Amino acid sequence: MRRAVFPGSFDPITLGHYDIIERGITLFDELIIAIGINADKKYMFSLKERVKFIEDAFKDQPKVKVVTYKGLTVDFAKEVDAQYILRGLRNPADFEFEKAIAHTNRKLSEIETVFLLTSSGKSYISSSIVRDVIRNGGDYTVLVPDSVRVK
Repeated sequence: MRRAVFPGSFDPITLGHYDIIERGITLFDELIIAIGINADKKYMFSLKERVKFIEDAFKDQPKVKVVTYKGLTVDFAKEVDAQYILRGLRNPADFEFEKAIAHTNRKLSEIETVFLLTSSGKSYISSSIVRDVIRNGGDYTVLVPDSVRVK
């Protein structure tokens, strides 16, 4: 079974993330969306909300599993017997950052990192941009899946 972990904070999940997940499920038998827990980071959405956003977005997709984890992604990937880490790339800066992490993970394990380029119409979307739009009362709904709704 080809199993991959797609790690992130998903605060919130964006259409860019959604794009990578949809395309990733065509490559893997199981895709584990792994929401990292970082006690030092301040999130806009609770862990419970972030899990629900993703579960609701992929409720009809049996290949997608949503879990939370602490610690190194590569250690978590070993725990769940994933052979791959999936990452999305929006721009050259993402590539340089992700390349260093991929090399480190490869040094620490046998786990390969697979990169997918975000579709061109979604490459500008980031969770930080979405949070800024929400904070300022803008129409964030064009940047996120329908499952993400602020009360």
